[in-house]
Amino acid sequence: RIAELSAQNPTMVFTSIAHLINVKLLRECHEKMDGDKAVGIDGVTKEEYGKNLEENLVDLVARMKKKAYKPKPARRVEIPKDNGKTRPLSIYCYEDKLVQEALRRVLEAVYELMFYCELLT
Repeated sequence: RIAELSAQNPTMVFTSIAHLINVKLLRECHEKMDGDKAVGIDGVTKEEYGKNLEENLVDLVARMKKKAYKPKPARRVEIPKDNGKTRPLSIYCYEDKLVQEALRRVLEAVYELMFYCELLT
């Protein structure tokens, strides 16, 4: 839907995208998520989150609509590099990864078309 709106009116200003994140979109993100990734500070895996998926997603959407959703702090680890140094890596909780992916998809639908239109002009 957002891609259609953006295509119909490339200069349209989107002031809020939170209402575009719904259970259906989050379910799609869950299905595409890699279950082998490291867990965040809450220790919840994709499999564990999926045991009560519908309930979890309905609750997440409700919290987002009430502006009560707060991402948890990221778990920080140091990854060794070939030169003997390390680099920091943030590992997010599973639910936060779902929200990030949903936001990425929505923003991509808006900006991909804008960049494409700019290339044509």
